[in-house]
Amino acid sequence: MRLRLVSSRLELWALVALALIMVGAGLGWRQPLNVDEERFLGVALEMLQNGAWFIPHRAGEIYADKPPLFMWTVALFVQLTHLPKVALYLPALLAGAVTTACLYDLGRRLWGRRVGMIAGLLFLATYQTYSILRTGQIDGFLALWTVLGIYGLGRHLLLGPAWRWYYIACAAMGLGIISKGVGFLPALMLIPYAYGVRKGWKGLVPMPGQAGKWWLGLLVALGAIALWLGPLLLIVWQGSSDSLAYAQEILFKQTAGRYAHAWEHREPFWYFLVQVIPKYWLPMVFMLPWLIPAWRRQLAKRDGRVLVLLAWVVLVLVFFSLSSGKRKLYIFPAVPALVLVVAPLVPWLLRRWFSQRPRGRAAFSLLAAVWLCAWFVRGFVEPHKEGINPHETLMQEVARLTGNAELVLVGWREGHWLFARQPIVHFGFYSKQSLEQSASWLRSHRQAYALVPAHELERCYDLQKARRVGNTSRAEWFLVGADADNQHCQLPVPEKVYSFAWKQPL
Repeated sequence: MRLRLVSSRLELWALVALALIMVGAGLGWRQPLNVDEERFLGVALEMLQNGAWFIPHRAGEIYADKPPLFMWTVALFVQLTHLPKVALYLPALLAGAVTTACLYDLGRRLWGRRVGMIAGLLFLATYQTYSILRTGQIDGFLALWTVLGIYGLGRHLLLGPAWRWYYIACAAMGLGIISKGVGFLPALMLIPYAYGVRKGWKGLVPMPGQAGKWWLGLLVALGAIALWLGPLLLIVWQGSSDSLAYAQEILFKQTAGRYAHAWEHREPFWYFLVQVIPKYWLPMVFMLPWLIPAWRRQLAKRDGRVLVLLAWVVLVLVFFSLSSGKRKLYIFPAVPALVLVVAPLVPWLLRRWFSQRPRGRAAFSLLAAVWLCAWFVRGFVEPHKEGINPHETLMQEVARLTGNAELVLVGWREGHWLFARQPIVHFGFYSKQSLEQSASWLRSHRQAYALVPAHELERCYDLQKARRVGNTSRAEWFLVGADADNQHCQLPVPEKVYSFAWKQPL
């Protein structure tokens, strides 16, 4: 027994080390390139600079799209490493290691050590694992809380009763909610569990007469949410209109409102089934012709383990498919649970495929090794291929040409703010009149300049007096001074003007 325990621990730590190597490949070479990475790193750095931890800001303006826990975590890693471009990716790296460990341990407890190893390796072999965990986005960090929720509920519902793990799962869901609103998703496991217990399915642990303990889990989740929501409500109660507007935006519009009536990334109901799963859930997708009949047989035998995990995957897919707004990263939370119901069938599949072809098994092992090596190598190739963020190069050139004078941003993106090397001014990230307002601003600030996209330039400025500085965010950008004003734009400067400057430019 002791030898088995030591072997299990060695396998666990070997898988965790492999996860760190695979997901961490190229760490330190990667640059924040997409708008999400630029935004979240910028918000975290601005938190460190202005100390506004409970109401995030973007270039001095309140940022109300997401709760702050992910940005807090990035800021913590910035403080620990003093390397912002590395710190951005550490939350997802941590999530990858924890997810791999949880999958191994839960798979081992449910089906045996071999299945635990397969579950960990299958997770690391899945395309979407690298698509999400190698980016500096919230969804990679959300995976940490999601897998802790799955693991804790799995220990309680399938191997319990284990109330401590149930409360850990509830706390993880609460922290998931203040990372991204959908952090509650593991709770949907209770639906197939309740059905299975009522129908007497095998492998489920009935816990009658425990209503108080179940409801205590809700209080634990609310306690975790209160780490952010409590101070936020206190700030709102003390009183500014901006803080109230932020609370209304983040608590209602960006959660239920965005789910019911998304204003971007609108896709049809079948988007995930047709455009995401066939590519991003490789290599498991190749196994589906054999997996689906096998799952049907397991469900016919009333296997509660398969019922709870597989039904939860389906519920997650349905939940996101019902929303009009969809992105490929949304369904990543379903991958760990899917891995757990695929892993026990892999040995059976290998026997079925290769029992009469011994060389086939060796070829399969070689192919799996090559697949994992390819993802490792890609971790170094991609950053080298992508190079430096073009916003960084552009803002360096702008600072050189303007002598670090005050810069007005028009139709700007997060990269312009993140890599700014001089004081910047803007009139709101979503302002539709920032071009006209910039012309009015330059008339009273004649030493300042404006950075303007080409497609808007000639409405307010003389193209002959503008200076092209580069292309980013699918736009061509020009630098103009007060002398370029063509006097066609007479809109007054708004009352609310945002000014911002980095104390230490990135």
